Amino acid sequence: MISYLEFEKPVAELEARIAELRNAAGDDGAVDISNELQRLETKSAQMLQQTYRELTPWQKTQVARHPGRPHFHDYVKHAFTDFMPLGGDRNFGDDQAIMGGLARLEGRKVVLIGHEKGRDTETRIKHNFGMGKPEGYRKAIRLMELADRFGLPVVTLVDTSGAFPGIEAEERGQAEAIARSTEACLALGVPMVAAIVGEGGSGGAVALASAERVLMFEHAVYSVISPEGCASILWRTAEKAPQAAEAMKITAQDLSKLGVIDRIVPEPVGGAQRDPEAAITSLAKAIGEELEGLAGLDADALRRQREERFLAIGRTLSR
Repeated sequence: MISYLEFEKPVAELEARIAELRNAAGDDGAVDISNELQRLETKSAQMLQQTYRELTPWQKTQVARHPGRPHFHDYVKHAFTDFMPLGGDRNFGDDQAIMGGLARLEGRKVVLIGHEKGRDTETRIKHNFGMGKPEGYRKAIRLMELADRFGLPVVTLVDTSGAFPGIEAEERGQAEAIARSTEACLALGVPMVAAIVGEGGSGGAVALASAERVLMFEHAVYSVISPEGCASILWRTAEKAPQAAEAMKITAQDLSKLGVIDRIVPEPVGGAQRDPEAAITSLAKAIGEELEGLAGLDADALRRQREERFLAIGRTLSR
């Protein structure tokens, strides 16, 4: 069952009308409604396409947060094979917000790391809504070091509103863990491809996305703070979130122009939540192509490319 967003109400009403017509016709075929159904379905498809062609940054934020979008476990199931999860930071515990392990992508061995938000109340609590704690980022560091040791490319799937801000996380060194995870990304001597698949929130996202190739889904968002957080600081009210989203340049299209990301991955019409498997296939293909392009580079070339990429962002923004 499709879960509609507020701006999708006209599409929802039309699709409900189509469903009613189907039910009214029944299975006996006594009433021929094929022409009317075809007309309404065509109109619905056009309306959906038009709606998603004109999304505002705030609407894209809502799409990026849609609970029906593919999550880490969905990518493992439909795009990666031979996944062997590896847990624990060898220090405190095993954070379930950041998952990782060994896997294959199109036959290529990789180390896969990503955020998992959870699908329902039980799993969202289990995975802490995708908000990593220090032990999660230290687990990511451990896996990146493992990848470096055995010469395996690193693939990260970023989908978090931000790192967990709780007191216990701060007591265990949240800021230090995020900084070291970012440092580990930049120091890798193997190819690294990061994909922003939903929300890319603050340092919690950057800690897994400091790669030489950063991909981003068409309707994903990537920002230093949430639009609500920005609005609360600037205007003292979260109600100004739509204006903040516009000003912050958080969409894939804006970030591509600014040089923050390298490639926009198209989503099915209506967003990845409409056809998760098609979205996963599209992203897997893009990641595979990027890994293929990086395969011949040695460790020094990869680090140099990463350094040049991030220094260029500052030059782009200063113009």
